[in-house]
Amino acid sequence: MANNISYRPELYLGEGINEKKLDRIKKKLENRPAFSGVFLISISRNDSDQLEIYGASQLSWRYYRENPPYVVGIAYSREEAVALVEKMAADCLYARGDCELKEYLRC
Repeated sequence: MANNISYRPELYLGEGINEKKLDRIKKKLENRPAFSGVFLISISRNDSDQLEIYGASQLSWRYYRENPPYVVGIAYSREEAVALVEKMAADCLYARGDCELKEYLRC
């Protein structure tokens, strides 16, 4: 399935996702993404967007099998994922003085 997923070393995690759950979630994402029940935040591949939020079940799509994402955050719901994006933007603004999230999250 989606076995080439790359993860940011310091992932942004939604509430309720601890290290023990994270390991199980990663295994599900790589083997059976449709059953992981989480939302992913990844760096966008196009120039006009910075991040993408989508359900993990989309990893079973052909596009994501051929173009595995670089995941920077994992959340249990879309609302939680949006809150994580807001936190990423705030952290980036504080650290860099701008909102170039792609550069900030790759460093």
